[in-house]
Amino acid sequence: MHRSERAEKLSGSEGFEQYYSSLFNERWPALKASLAGEPAYTEWSAGGRESYFLDAASVRAAVSLPLTGAERVLDLCAAPGGKTLVLACLMSPSATLVSNERSPERRNRLLRVCDSCLPEDIRQRVTVTCSDGAKWCRARSECYDAILLDAPCSSERHVLSDPKYLLQWTPSRIKTVAMEQWALVSSAYRLLAPGGFLLYSTCALSPAENDEIIARLSKKFADAVPDRAKTMPPYDRNRVLTFCSGTLPDAERTTYGWHILPDAQNSAGPIYFSLVRKMP
Repeated sequence: MHRSERAEKLSGSEGFEQYYSSLFNERWPALKASLAGEPAYTEWSAGGRESYFLDAASVRAAVSLPLTGAERVLDLCAAPGGKTLVLACLMSPSATLVSNERSPERRNRLLRVCDSCLPEDIRQRVTVTCSDGAKWCRARSECYDAILLDAPCSSERHVLSDPKYLLQWTPSRIKTVAMEQWALVSSAYRLLAPGGFLLYSTCALSPAENDEIIARLSKKFADAVPDRAKTMPPYDRNRVLTFCSGTLPDAERTTYGWHILPDAQNSAGPIYFSLVRKMP
């Protein structure tokens, strides 16, 4: 029986265990144990009425999006809002940010986060919208200088924490989510201006939702160039420390991006991210 055919027969907690054991081998027990705990939260204080707590790995991903010279910034799948806060604080004082979420309920949460956590001068430059980001490219193109796409994903940490979702798990779920991710990333790339940067991220473990999405993107678009540097994308540490205390986690290199895994980073993550530039 072909490997993919064997995978399709997996289901439930036993199938989940077999699938991820085959991906991570002897590392899987420690990684699984770390996923069962709480993420390593850090406080982001933007200067609004309230602070916001998010996974330190999410901060490390968001600060990897270059914002120098980016006047039009987009967070395409923004709820609950932590990465939007990071972008809003770090973008140029003259820049604007569109923060989008397709779910009306989640959009309302995003709106509350922006209203309560951002100071008024920054909040005025953030527009919150509610629509399907996969369809944006039908009406516009090449209109943003920097885009963050934190795509919906399998979120294995949440699957493990919920017996109902674990019982329902099958590999076909990964295929379905990957199709949705492809629709979003290909739309986001069409929205990106030449010379701009797209940061794609997920909290998934499977390469099918991570590196394989970026591999497909670079194959589809000749001007899409993933960052293949040996070191993580740099960021302005001093500026970030004005909003966020503590040390941000390191990541492990993958073919097209970086993976922050909680067993190696004191419970931070999992977060995968890849930085792609559209060549001018």
